[in-house]
Amino acid sequence: MGFWCFLFVCNLLIPVTMIIAGHMMQKHCPSKMNRISGYRTTRSMKNMDTWRFAHNYVGRLWWKVGWVLIIPTVLVQLPFTKSDANKVGILSIVIVSVQMLIMLLTIIPVEKALKKKFNDDGTFR
Repeated sequence: MGFWCFLFVCNLLIPVTMIIAGHMMQKHCPSKMNRISGYRTTRSMKNMDTWRFAHNYVGRLWWKVGWVLIIPTVLVQLPFTKSDANKVGILSIVIVSVQMLIMLLTIIPVEKALKKKFNDDGTFR
C-alpha cells in the first residue's frame, strides 16, 4: 500500500505542476524574454507582445487541463489500491506517459493562436 501511495502522489505531480505553472505563467509572465524559463518557441519569442500573449494563453490552458487531468488520474488509480507493485508501476508509467503527451499537445493550440493573432514577423494582424 505504501508503494501505491507513493506513486499516487507522483502521478499527481504533472497535473498539479500544470495548475501551478499555468497560474504563474498567466499572472506573472517573465518580464524579459529568455531561453531558460517560460514558453519558449520561435513564434512566441518574436517580440514582447507574442511573449506575453503566449504565456497568458498557455497559462490559461495549462490551468484548465491540469484540473481536468486530476480527475482521470485519481479515478484510474483507485481500483489498483490492493494490486501488486508491478501492476501499480506499469499503471503509473502509462498514466505519466499520457499526461506528458497531453501536456506536449497543448503546444498545438498555443501556436495556432499565435499564428492567428500575429503575422510571421510578430506584428498584430
